[in-house]
Amino acid sequence: MIQAEGLTHYYGPYPAIQDVNFGVRKGEILGFLGPNGAGKTTTMRIITGFMPPTHGTVTLDGYDVVEQSLEARRRVGYLPETVPLYTDMSVNGYLRYMGTLRGMPPKSIKSRLSDVVDVCRLGDYRKTQIGKLSKGFRQRVGIAQAILHEPQVLVLDEPTIGIDPIQVVETRRLIKELGNDQTVVLSSHILPEVSMLCDRVLIINEGRIVAEDTPKNLAEDLQGVERLEVEVGGPAAQVLPVLKGIRGVNDVTHVNNDGRHTYTIQAQAGKDLRDAISQAVITNGWSLRGLQMIGMSLEDIFLSLTTHEEL
Repeated sequence: MIQAEGLTHYYGPYPAIQDVNFGVRKGEILGFLGPNGAGKTTTMRIITGFMPPTHGTVTLDGYDVVEQSLEARRRVGYLPETVPLYTDMSVNGYLRYMGTLRGMPPKSIKSRLSDVVDVCRLGDYRKTQIGKLSKGFRQRVGIAQAILHEPQVLVLDEPTIGIDPIQVVETRRLIKELGNDQTVVLSSHILPEVSMLCDRVLIINEGRIVAEDTPKNLAEDLQGVERLEVEVGGPAAQVLPVLKGIRGVNDVTHVNNDGRHTYTIQAQAGKDLRDAISQAVITNGWSLRGLQMIGMSLEDIFLSLTTHEEL
């Protein structure tokens, strides 16, 4: 559905993105994850046709977003980070106006307006002036205008930023529902949001793609160490050096939570030390209260790729 090849964009002499390549399949929810200033918004603007790249190409359903801009734009709905709303208009008035700008016939506008108001749960606010709505409801109006013309692709730039927790939950639910019928590309710096919503994650840092896969596959590919969590009933001053002395252990950290002693063990890749740990604890007469392997979270992956920290 979307194919980006060699995308590069400069602001003056400064590169915002460099040689960005990716594809998005029909019906997929793709998450663009990266710190602020990584190049997410620049990429969003390019793939929606709002800004041409300095170098490279993007096709949307086979249409080049620069050379065949009108055809490409008919197939995309865009919610920028700062939603361009006319705050003196009512919700109905604004959506009718946006439909007219998009060249939709009046009958289609009327029919679709009812549909998108229902989908975005704006039914009680159709006649309300947009300036009197909360930021969360303004965000819903922004999504409503983005899907009004029934686009095949929906691009959402930081869709939950700055809204209250209840509205965050509602907006995420709405995005998940929209993903049933449309291809969705969303950018975010919120790790749980991307992990919760997206089929596939693309991590961008300093203008370059540093990883691309499902959260599960990224965790497996980047698992440079094995991590275990063990709870031991015994004096920490004695337990800690014993655990550190087990062959294959790289590091051990200790947390005392109201007398509950938990140790996180980093072992060499490919080493399963559960038997050795159990034996060491039992031999010393301590009680083994818990022992489990720990996988990498999306947060671990993100930090590893964007800060070059070993986890």
